[in-house]
Amino acid sequence: MTKTEEGTVVGLIAGFYDVELTSGQRVRTRARGVFRQKKQKPAVGDHVEVQVDEKGTSYLVKILPRINRIGRPAVANVSHVLLVISAVQPDFSLQLLDRFLTFFSWQGVNVSIYLSKSDLISKEQLEKIKTDLAYYQKIGYPVFYEAQDVEKIIQTIKKGEIWTLAGQSGAGKSTLLNKLKKDANQLTGAISMSLNRGKHTTRQVQLFSLGEGFLADTPGFSSIDLTPIKLNELCNYFVEFKKASVKCKFRGCQHLKEPGCEVKLLLKEGKIKQSRYDDYLAMRTEISEGRIPEYLK
Repeated sequence: MTKTEEGTVVGLIAGFYDVELTSGQRVRTRARGVFRQKKQKPAVGDHVEVQVDEKGTSYLVKILPRINRIGRPAVANVSHVLLVISAVQPDFSLQLLDRFLTFFSWQGVNVSIYLSKSDLISKEQLEKIKTDLAYYQKIGYPVFYEAQDVEKIIQTIKKGEIWTLAGQSGAGKSTLLNKLKKDANQLTGAISMSLNRGKHTTRQVQLFSLGEGFLADTPGFSSIDLTPIKLNELCNYFVEFKKASVKCKFRGCQHLKEPGCEVKLLLKEGKIKQSRYDDYLAMRTEISEGRIPEYLK
């Protein structure tokens, strides 16, 4: 006699899938051969059906419909990205911030911003960064600051949501992970030892239970490529541009030299941040030329 249960793939290890069942139990499964025939591959974050036979052996038998599948290695059903931006080492960059926000807007994923390493700069420098980030809060991106907001982040994760960390290399994603999930090092270390692979490095994706949902530990979002975005759709991924565009004179306005452009009017009035518009123009050039800027390679 077999029974079928639903669950979430929380880890992929040497061809096995670790699944957290809705009952709270975790099982290690293999995927049925039907996935190879259909050219499907389960990803961490997938909601799946697991079948347990009379011997107690578990098999992953079905992938339930996905919301999305992003990154390399991929995470499925990402509800929210926690974007880690450093104040220093590497230096705070609005240009990189806008790249990430545009990319995840294109992917249809909500983003919150977390400022790391704020204790390494002066009060004056921090106030300048906070002034910049206040604009992003105004257009709809929640902003968290180091230390005092860690518990607030955990409480923000809703039941069943999958959050993932993103940000440039060295921004402090691993440090934040260890603050959010204090046993993360022990968990990843135990997995590495069980596979006899020595010290853990983030090459695979793993989901940790956090709050009422999950947090993905993944190497997949340290750099991004915007060139697949369609040029005439780019403006839709700047949230304040999209909101303003309903008042533009022409439908499909690209906010360049068109008359009656609401975005250009708000830019002139200082209600749209100049650096955002400059980054929009730079991204248009990048997409039209079909290549990532040299400084990002």
